Amino acid sequence: MRALDWAIVVAYLAYVIWDGIRMTKHSNSKEGYFLANRSLPWWAVGLSVMATQLSAITLVGTTGQAYSDGMRFLQFYYGLPLAMIILCVTVVPFFHRAQVFTAYEYLEKRFDVKVRTLTSFFFLISRGLGVGTIISAPAIVLSIVFGWNLIATIFAIGMSTTIYTVFGGVQAVTWTDVKQMFIIFFGLTVVLIVIVASFPTGVTVMDGLTLAGSLGKLETVNTTFDLQEKYTLWSGLIGGLFLMLGYFGCDQSQVQRFLTAKSVDEGRTSLLMSAFLKIPMQFMILLIGVLVFVFYQFNAPPIVFNANEIAKAQGNVKFQTIEQNYAAAHAERREAAVRFSNDGDAFRQAYIDADKKFAESRKQAVAYVKETSNEGFNDVNYVFPTFILQNMPIGVIGLLIAAIFAAAMSSIAAELNALATATTIDFYRRLYKPEATDGHYVMVGRLSTFVWGIFACVVAIFASNLGSLIEVVNKFGSFFYGSLLGVFVLAFVVKRANARGAFFGLLFGISSVWVASLYTNIFGYLISLTAKKEVSSDLNGSK
Repeated sequence: MRALDWAIVVAYLAYVIWDGIRMTKHSNSKEGYFLANRSLPWWAVGLSVMATQLSAITLVGTTGQAYSDGMRFLQFYYGLPLAMIILCVTVVPFFHRAQVFTAYEYLEKRFDVKVRTLTSFFFLISRGLGVGTIISAPAIVLSIVFGWNLIATIFAIGMSTTIYTVFGGVQAVTWTDVKQMFIIFFGLTVVLIVIVASFPTGVTVMDGLTLAGSLGKLETVNTTFDLQEKYTLWSGLIGGLFLMLGYFGCDQSQVQRFLTAKSVDEGRTSLLMSAFLKIPMQFMILLIGVLVFVFYQFNAPPIVFNANEIAKAQGNVKFQTIEQNYAAAHAERREAAVRFSNDGDAFRQAYIDADKKFAESRKQAVAYVKETSNEGFNDVNYVFPTFILQNMPIGVIGLLIAAIFAAAMSSIAAELNALATATTIDFYRRLYKPEATDGHYVMVGRLSTFVWGIFACVVAIFASNLGSLIEVVNKFGSFFYGSLLGVFVLAFVVKRANARGAFFGLLFGISSVWVASLYTNIFGYLISLTAKKEVSSDLNGSK
């Protein structure tokens, strides 16, 4: 990175931390610290909802996912608009009228304190794990840029975000999210322009998309009904629908967003904003990953995208032979791509065959790394940051690194604030000290934020090598969301369901997800759906 890039990143980080701490004056009461006095406008809440989802995992993991797997992941979000409409009709008015701080506080009013405590506990586990993966993504970027130790980098990112969240509360989280969303979208627009401008003379965007489409990279609808397939129309409309209902309706990190809105109507509007903007936004991010793939048809990509692993392998005779075969395969693919772009369908099959040969040569390099260095190696999360550092012009690198930081910090802060809220309200206030001053609860909330920041950093150490981070965080959620959603459906809809059935049904549902994940090949989102059905069936019959 050049001096200008450094200046952009440092200036951005300094501003965000200062701006977050500046919100401390609005956070002296528990209502202000945890819910911003229920005073935020719908557009700020809506942008905060999107920013909480649009983490660095989205920018780093999803672009890498699209590079290797194409646009199929978009199908996961097809159930989102329907989920948001359902929640606007049901959950939003329920929680607003109940005047609760957390989603689980409502369950005590409907069932009992055991159900509330258990559901809040499962939220703390799932989100604590999830925020660890969110920290991993920018840590990967920094470890590549500076050559720092990954563990030290994880703690540097996680704890710097924790600092302003500790002081500013949800008010700081929301307004910082709003500003960060503009930085993110501006950065994404710039990277799209730069990629397209880097195509060889005579190769248009349509030519590039034709190349990607011939390899199946542009598939956005797969109607195959296969429970072992990750991304299909049905996994999105069914599994994705229930996962989104569970996430936005039962997860405190999202519920807390619309609880800060001025009214029920503004809370609803904030969710509808996400419903109609999330899929286009995700399409844009996936398209960037596909265009990075197209860029590397004409420019040689790294043999693996983790520079540390390449450095370890340098000098080995076997790896040098793999590199030579890789370079030859890329040259052949490049020539085939140019001929296909210039001369049309007559050269389609030759291009497809050349790409298969290239993919095989890269598999040899990945297999070598797994055998000699890292058995769990997966470099999908390194694709986008490596592309930025090697191919973006001066200034743009700093802007995009700042955008990745913006995405990371917005999600980390929101998750930590939600974890602190549930810890303070559902456990400390309810079970330990029900009568205390607002200042005391704010102090506990700040301490809880700090502790969860430490926990998330520890999780991040183990999350960085678990594969695509965007899949990892959704898998964590899939273990819990279906069962939690089943309990909330009973609370809202089934009048005869009682506390005993809710408590044991929740335990049974999450246990069934765990068993299914161990002994079946059903993909995680559909496991979550299966568990939800089992919980609902069990609880409806409980007396």
